[in-house]
Amino acid sequence: MLKVAKFGGSSVAGAEQFRKVKSIIEADPARRVVVVSAAGKRSADDHKLTDLLYLCHAHLSYGVSCDDILQTIEGRFAEIRTELGLRFDAEGEMKKLAAGLSRDTSVDELVSRGEYYTARLMAEYLGYRFVDAADCVFFGYDGQIDRDRTDRAIAEALAAHGRILIPGFYGRLPTGKIKVMSRGGSDITGALAAAATDADVYENWTDVSGILMADPRIVPDPRPIAKVTYAELRELAFMGASVMHEDSIQPVKDKGIALNIRNTNRPDDPGTLIVGEADDRDESERFITGIAGRRNFTIITVQKRDMNANATLCQALEIMDRYHAPVEHITLGLDSFALVSGSAAMGDALYDVLADIRKTCRPDNVRVQDEIALVAAVGRKMSSRPGISGRLFKALGDAGVNIRTIAQGADELAITVGVENKDFETAIRVLYDGFAG
Repeated sequence: MLKVAKFGGSSVAGAEQFRKVKSIIEADPARRVVVVSAAGKRSADDHKLTDLLYLCHAHLSYGVSCDDILQTIEGRFAEIRTELGLRFDAEGEMKKLAAGLSRDTSVDELVSRGEYYTARLMAEYLGYRFVDAADCVFFGYDGQIDRDRTDRAIAEALAAHGRILIPGFYGRLPTGKIKVMSRGGSDITGALAAAATDADVYENWTDVSGILMADPRIVPDPRPIAKVTYAELRELAFMGASVMHEDSIQPVKDKGIALNIRNTNRPDDPGTLIVGEADDRDESERFITGIAGRRNFTIITVQKRDMNANATLCQALEIMDRYHAPVEHITLGLDSFALVSGSAAMGDALYDVLADIRKTCRPDNVRVQDEIALVAAVGRKMSSRPGISGRLFKALGDAGVNIRTIAQGADELAITVGVENKDFETAIRVLYDGFAG
């Protein structure tokens, strides 16, 4: 058994969090590959080290001293070192870093030091071999990860040392320069490490006990999702749920590796397990996996008696594309169809779109509804349960929520309804209470 364990910034924010990480690692000898982010906030009024390093680079760009910022960063690392009784020379390392800084310093090189120094400290504390991401995560000339070279380097490092710790968020370009990933890139590094080593499980340790079934700002204390498929997760993310970015999932998804989102502060919580295919025989009867939604959509309904639906719809879609108005959903009737697009994405182009549709499609009528919210009930079990749609519509109707549009994908993973913006939160709560609570 092999597990790759990635710990986010909140999980390595200070000495106490370092102790929690060590307890988690020592509890399971299968956790032989560890990836860490830069130290995050210790409290609400604290600063992430990554943010401080970006600020430091901004000072350099304007010729302003950043000595006080560097002293703050040095103090964070020195405090962790001292509390844990480590040998890491925080003062010497920061002095060396400061000596090489100038207006020409690469922002990627500077910002990556948050992960680099945090990983150096954690590797010493755990007794793991530190493997610099610059020596095992490689970018090609196109700026994309060189998967073959990266896979070989990480696998070879594990084979040579048995237990390795890698800083997340950055890698090396063919020129030898450091390149950082997008924010949250440590998740990508963890997924790359899991794929490279053919891990059995990729554990992503953070400050929440998995993915919640609904937005906690709308539904009080929603249940965590015990198990979700990658396909369901994609549906939830598309509908606005706060889940991991697609890029940080793809490497393990491609390899069929399970991803377990866990809570560093509550390590006994099972978290959310993300899998390719789910065996639901041992799960509860709950058939809704999660509920998510987004506000501010516009529905354009086109009506034309005896129209050639395929031809007219294609014309309308071409018009939407011409004005860079993405179509989120389509509903099709005998003499009409409706296109749902994000209001912000369409912007002022709405009136040009309508004029072009009238000119090109020659409809009998074009109707516009704005301030629409989309709410989706996502669940892999829904297709096997008759009457789900009816129950869903009845629950919303009983709550006085008017449904403006309905869509269900061919894979039957989600039922999406359009409601007025003012009914958005009510719809989320009604569906959660009726199907998931």
